[in-house]
Amino acid sequence: MSTAPPNKTILLIGASRGLGCAMAAEYLTRGWNVVGTVRGAARTLLHDLADKSENRVEIETVDICEPDQVAALRARLSGRVFDVLFVNAGVTNNPSETIADVTTQEFVRVMVTNALSPMRVIEALHDLVSPTGTIGVMSSGQGSVSNNTAGMREVYRGSKAALNMFMRSFAARHSEDSRPMVLMAPGWVRTDMGGPGGRLSIEESVPNLVKVLLSIEGAPGLQYLDYLGHTVPW
Repeated sequence: MSTAPPNKTILLIGASRGLGCAMAAEYLTRGWNVVGTVRGAARTLLHDLADKSENRVEIETVDICEPDQVAALRARLSGRVFDVLFVNAGVTNNPSETIADVTTQEFVRVMVTNALSPMRVIEALHDLVSPTGTIGVMSSGQGSVSNNTAGMREVYRGSKAALNMFMRSFAARHSEDSRPMVLMAPGWVRTDMGGPGGRLSIEESVPNLVKVLLSIEGAPGLQYLDYLGHTVPW
């Protein structure tokens, strides 16, 4: 596999396990350096990856739902320049829980984690991305309003649709920005969060997802894409 030019670095928010850790590993195989974040002090799969990475993985700690921690991360990274900022952090909830059933507390938890907090991270860190770099966030095909013909997973769908709308607003406010921006739909992947019933393995999703991220370099504007590079309808 061809490697990236020296010193290319991704800032990957939410890389402790699952899709985020797999993305970190994939970027390493492509010759990149990784700055990945975890939420707490516990050892994670990202730490295991770092141990094998010959100092090409740096680990930062941030809970994106805590604005003070996001501000502290921004201060620690001041002066750095990244080629990609990708926000992967997110949560799910009981897929059968409808708007009629969900508690206010649970609704707020999912919406704050999946929609508000990722955008706060992008607002805080986007100026650390190179003028030729890429800004991305992990969405979901379930955030598509047009594609919602089956219902179910209502709160999760709503949180990702909100994330998509907030990212469109961000892109509109930065319409003169030359950097690519992307909402990625990784497919239903068998992870701790996606569950055992997922249609895709991590190995089927993540290498293709990273390939798509690399392919949009130099293409300004916001896109909503799946892991194969297909446009997802809003």
